[in-house]
Amino acid sequence: MSENISAHDLARSAASQLAELTGVPSHDVALVLGSGWGGAAELIGETVAEIPAADISGFTTSAVAGHAGTIRSIRVASAAGEPTRHALVLGARTHLYEGHGVRAVVHGVRTAAAAGARTLVLTNGCGGLNPEWAPGTPVLINDHINLTATSPLEGATFVDLTDLYATRLRALAREVDPSLAEGVYVQFRGPHYETPAEIQFARRIGGDLVGMSTALEAIAAREAGMEVLGISLITNLAAGISPAPLSHAEVLETGQAAAPRISALLADIVARLTP
Repeated sequence: MSENISAHDLARSAASQLAELTGVPSHDVALVLGSGWGGAAELIGETVAEIPAADISGFTTSAVAGHAGTIRSIRVASAAGEPTRHALVLGARTHLYEGHGVRAVVHGVRTAAAAGARTLVLTNGCGGLNPEWAPGTPVLINDHINLTATSPLEGATFVDLTDLYATRLRALAREVDPSLAEGVYVQFRGPHYETPAEIQFARRIGGDLVGMSTALEAIAAREAGMEVLGISLITNLAAGISPAPLSHAEVLETGQAAAPRISALLADIVARLTP
């Protein structure tokens, strides 16, 4: 990603391209669909346009199995008399461990904000630290711990992260599914999985969920003035919690098995979101 243009100017340029290619001048809500969550796009509403992410300035082709690599504009299903709303679905997540830099990691979020989205839904597949949460369980994120040793904010940009994962949106999600639990998400840099000792460290500092995405995106969203809802899908018990070795294949298998339930859950939540 070019350092000769500011991150925000690049996002505005990408948003302008999206408006031209989709025919939708602005979007109301944006979703980043992580491992296991891709099926939700089909249930949210009618797809107006689907574009390879690499065709838009600043985006790269997704390098991780389980990520779609496309950007969709979706007309959200709404009741009669309600205004038409559009969702921007980002299936092409860039992870910090891919080596493109932190600007690339949060470029999708900044583009969504520049495209008009005021609400952001971040999803992921993660490791669970609570043995009572079986693989396939969706959990609301109520806070995060950033262990990546970096930030998407540049210069003297001081942003308050209190209530980063909006209380209002978590309450709305529990109206759809009152059984949803909440937890603190810990982002590690990756791509290696955490050691059992690192998992114990995460537990002792207050973590419930571990993964390699989301926290940096949420920080960028707050800087852009967006309201954030975070939902994790537990795809495996973290290292040392389960005696089984960790594998990305297990992540994909769990995501596929849970897909019908979590896709319907997410679609119902999006239908209730208001700008």
